[in-house]
Amino acid sequence: MKVSELMSTNLVVVQMDDHLGKLKAIFEETRFHHLLVVEGERLYGIISDRDLLKSLSPNIGTMAATTKDMASLNKKAHQIMTRRPIFLREDATIDDAISIFNQNKISCIPIVDNTEAPFGIISWRDIMREIGKTLHTKH
Repeated sequence: MKVSELMSTNLVVVQMDDHLGKLKAIFEETRFHHLLVVEGERLYGIISDRDLLKSLSPNIGTMAATTKDMASLNKKAHQIMTRRPIFLREDATIDDAISIFNQNKISCIPIVDNTEAPFGIISWRDIMREIGKTLHTKH
């Protein structure tokens, strides 16, 4: 099976210079766990919701928030993104994705075209869901 059969094409793409305040709002408004960072159309990085949480002061949104806490919202995406993320092409197999998940501490893999522009994403959850369906139909 190809990754293109399981991947989601519902992506949220942000720019390298987008502020963390914007990213925080995107994570809060969507149920996404990863944002793909592009420059032009090309994939340059990825930011997880956990990456963002680690970069922001826990005081934001509370009475204890200081000017310094609020300033963390002005950092830019390129400052916290994982650079040169591992990616696959649409003709890669699920076995290729499983191998990458087993060899790296990542929870998703962007799927890119031949210009490295992202057009899909696959998570380990997508694969587990498919395995669950397969097991369920066998019983």
